[in-house]
Amino acid sequence: IIRAVYESYGFDALETPAIEFADALGKFLPDQDRPNEGVFAFRDDDEEWLSLRYDLTAPLARFVAENFDELPKPFRRYQVGQVFRNEKPGPGRFREFTQFDADTVGTASMLADAELCMMLCDVLERLGLGGNYVVKVNNRKILNGVLASIGAVTEAQRLTVLRAIDKLDRLGREGVRLLLGPGRKDESGDFAQGARLDQQSIDRVMAFVDAGAAKRGDVCAKFEALVGDSEDGRAGVAELRQIDAALTGAGYDDARVCFDPSVVRGLAYYTGPVIEAELTFEVRNEDGQLVRFGSVAGGGRYDDLVTRFKGVQVPATGISIGVSRLQAALAAKGLTSREDRVGPVVVLVMDRETLPSYLAIVKELRAAGIRAEVYTGTSGMKVQLKYADKRQSPIAVIEGSDERAKGLVTLKDLELGAERAKEIKDRDAWSKGADAQSTVPRGELVATVKKILAAQSSRA
Repeated sequence: IIRAVYESYGFDALETPAIEFADALGKFLPDQDRPNEGVFAFRDDDEEWLSLRYDLTAPLARFVAENFDELPKPFRRYQVGQVFRNEKPGPGRFREFTQFDADTVGTASMLADAELCMMLCDVLERLGLGGNYVVKVNNRKILNGVLASIGAVTEAQRLTVLRAIDKLDRLGREGVRLLLGPGRKDESGDFAQGARLDQQSIDRVMAFVDAGAAKRGDVCAKFEALVGDSEDGRAGVAELRQIDAALTGAGYDDARVCFDPSVVRGLAYYTGPVIEAELTFEVRNEDGQLVRFGSVAGGGRYDDLVTRFKGVQVPATGISIGVSRLQAALAAKGLTSREDRVGPVVVLVMDRETLPSYLAIVKELRAAGIRAEVYTGTSGMKVQLKYADKRQSPIAVIEGSDERAKGLVTLKDLELGAERAKEIKDRDAWSKGADAQSTVPRGELVATVKKILAAQSSRA
């Protein structure tokens, strides 16, 4: 579904290697002096550092730089693939996971950023999550303008401010205020050093954080008042107004896409608009508390990334969907498709002397577009039926010597049989289970299998 939506917007597929030269991943690694810190890295025979890719964006920047003259501008590509983080794993956090990216390279137009917001909405709608999400947008330039308005702020302070704002949902306003000021001690007793801003500066940053409103235009007006004469800040507000105009023109209202100052995104290479798609329904966490499901996608504009390779300005913007997290959300809402859970039709082997007959059955089912396998083990019928159950097979196909002689085949509806088994309390109930098995002419095999599968889908 994600692929279909991306392609409907005109994005083309690209595949890049899982291994890159470490210097191609660049200064955005956690520790450039030790490229095996934060990423999985090793030296080759020429003593070059190689790394498993940290994300799909840095490899894209390298690819664009290498093929710049041949590519259309803008260049629109999508990619799905595994990425690797040399970090401590935890609940919902893995060292290897799947990302599904879409990026537009070679245009500074905010229409490209607005399209990414629209595309995220369309993906989540198509997946059945309509009414359960919001796409949030902010602009790094606006925050830079706010920081400029409070006077000289060091790079270390700027990064601390970014991290503090990013923790608003988890720590609340007072927790953020402490991180903007002297620092904060968490429940374990660990102390996090703050940005050490003065009270007036903290109030100004918090005014920025509190600028969220129901309407995108209202948020822009609040931002405008906060950035003052900052050229960077005013440029950021102008970009958000352009995104708002595109979204409004395309019919994407404030309930689906909003402007939210708490969205800052973690990576240092974002230079303008930043985007995050958040699911708004609640699930129970490990402590049994109801919490919002949270972010399943994010991204933003990174106008300097390709420039590292080319030496010329190449604007770019993109989004990335966390596939594992999105799949968990779909499962939590009961939106995974039945086809994802159901195994193949299993053709039982009752007589090994007539194996070609079973192979002909399975070939006929596959030719009709039905997933099917012939049992390749050596056990009897009872074990074969248990195997079909473990494979979550919807139907077992049985052709013994008697059926073959009469030109018949028996089909067991394993899903209906399992339902009937739960209801069995006496002999009458047992007799009602007969509708889970039928014997039909061999020539009607495919048509009957399709009929049973359709009935199972409607029951599901």
